[in-house]
Amino acid sequence: MTPRRRRMVLVGLMVAGVAVAAFLGLTAFQKNLLYFYTPSQVAAGDAPSGYSFRVGGLVVQGSVKRGSGVDVEFSVTDGAASVPVVYSGILPDLFREGQGIISIGQMNAQGVFVATEVLAKHDENYMPPEVGEALKKSGQLPANYKDYRK
Repeated sequence: MTPRRRRMVLVGLMVAGVAVAAFLGLTAFQKNLLYFYTPSQVAAGDAPSGYSFRVGGLVVQGSVKRGSGVDVEFSVTDGAASVPVVYSGILPDLFREGQGIISIGQMNAQGVFVATEVLAKHDENYMPPEVGEALKKSGQLPANYKDYRK
């Protein structure tokens, strides 16, 4: 094999290696990407089935039902639609009815969002930007909402 041909084979192998590494990296990134959906979008069936995603909104007043141990059921709304959520774990200290939350999980076959993680807002004035935008569109935005991105 001539030095030129050896160099061409080496360059070809390096390009193929970089392409394989880029493909594997993008595939892993796509699998770990969590999209945000409003309760209205989830109720309309826009959320993917079989994949994890985030759903956020306000915890519906009177919807929190505690089960045995650390099991809890509640509903999340954006003012236009509600999504039932079940969670097994310790809820954040700031979790309560009427407050903004974001849950990470998947929809089950019964149309219930099974959360693996529940995130509560930071203080009484903060609301996640995605939740604020969804509530603004539905006309349910609380008077004390402040957009901290501005």
